Amino acid sequence: MEETVEDPPTSAVLLDHCHFSQVIFNSVEKFYIPGGDITCYYTLTQHFIPRRKDWIGIFRVGWKTTREYYTFMWVTLPADLNSESAKQQEVQFKAYYLPKDDEYYQFCYVDQDGAVRGASIPFQFRPENEEDILVVTTQGEVEEIEQHNKELCKENRELKDSCVSLQKQNSDMQATLQKKQEELETLKSINKKLEQTMKEQKDCWETELLQLKEQNQKMSSENEKMGVRVDQLQAQLSNQGKEMEKLVQGVQDKTEQLEHLKEENGQLFCSLTEQREHQKKLEQTVEEMKQKETTAAKKQQELMDQNMDLSKRLSENKMIYNVLQREKEKMEEENDFLKRENNRLLSYMGLDCDSLSYQVPTSNQGGTRQDPGLVFGNPYSGIQESSAPSLLSIKKCPTCKSDFPDDVFDHNLALEQHLQTPSLSCPICDKTFPAKEKQIFEDHVFCHTL
Repeated sequence: MEETVEDPPTSAVLLDHCHFSQVIFNSVEKFYIPGGDITCYYTLTQHFIPRRKDWIGIFRVGWKTTREYYTFMWVTLPADLNSESAKQQEVQFKAYYLPKDDEYYQFCYVDQDGAVRGASIPFQFRPENEEDILVVTTQGEVEEIEQHNKELCKENRELKDSCVSLQKQNSDMQATLQKKQEELETLKSINKKLEQTMKEQKDCWETELLQLKEQNQKMSSENEKMGVRVDQLQAQLSNQGKEMEKLVQGVQDKTEQLEHLKEENGQLFCSLTEQREHQKKLEQTVEEMKQKETTAAKKQQELMDQNMDLSKRLSENKMIYNVLQREKEKMEEENDFLKRENNRLLSYMGLDCDSLSYQVPTSNQGGTRQDPGLVFGNPYSGIQESSAPSLLSIKKCPTCKSDFPDDVFDHNLALEQHLQTPSLSCPICDKTFPAKEKQIFEDHVFCHTL
């Protein structure tokens, strides 16, 4: 293929968009003998104007785009396009750059936009043969030719499909063009309406201008009336000047009265000074009373703080009392239960509880005693109990029997917070569980149903 300094302009435009009738190739042989230069003759039609970047290329038959050229030569621009000789042009291809095979080729004129403007009939590069020579073709060559024909048919179908696709694109473009034309018509109608609106607006502005001119004339007449009014006011002003002189004389009289009032004001000022001194003494007395009142308020606040502290301690004692009271009631219930159990056992043993004497055993420890209602003594006498425990000895909740840690500084506050915490009570045996032991509580209630 020919090596050139600059590649020719090409494009991917398909055959359907090319115009082959604008350049006509003349005197094209059916075949050219290899090894020699060939001259391409062509004619420019009257509707075609050549340009500087136009070129003629040799293409193998079956090409699809102008990028598939084998070799090319730049065309020569004629000096005068209107002369008859300018229409007949030629270009020469050197033998070195020509194809060496016997495929079919053709000349194509391509403009500087890459569009084909003319194409020649197909030709070959082969030696000249005598007409009477018998050509023997082998079976393989026949199959190769058939295969080549199939490929050509396939390319033909592809070209037809491409043509259909391009026709569809053309129809789509025409539909788009029709839509754009409709939009243009719409814009024209809108423009016409706007022009009509502008004309109406202009008429409206002219009407307003006439109204403003009329208003201007009215204002001029009113200004003349105002001039007459100014003259009247000036006459009134001269009259008021005379009255002002009378008022000045009256002011002088008032000035004399003011001097007299100043003398009286001096006397009143002396009296006011004495009253201010007396007021200062009263303010000092009030300040001393305020200090006494502040001291009394502080003492009252201290008493209120002490009262709140005592109230808080009283509420704590009441809470502890209520806890101990519930504990006492529970112990009494337990004692009654033991009494009934004791009577039942005595009855079972055949003894009369009235015939037995009640004994009150004494404890060597000095701090425990037995219930006189128990015949055989208190079975829990081995456990030291306190009928009135002190506030600092409460380390176990009397309701749920939960122990408080020894490192708690204020057991009463811990007891109060613990009692305020919600708890769970068994509906069958009245046993109490902390709220955090919900699973144990549910298992306990489930055991009653077994």
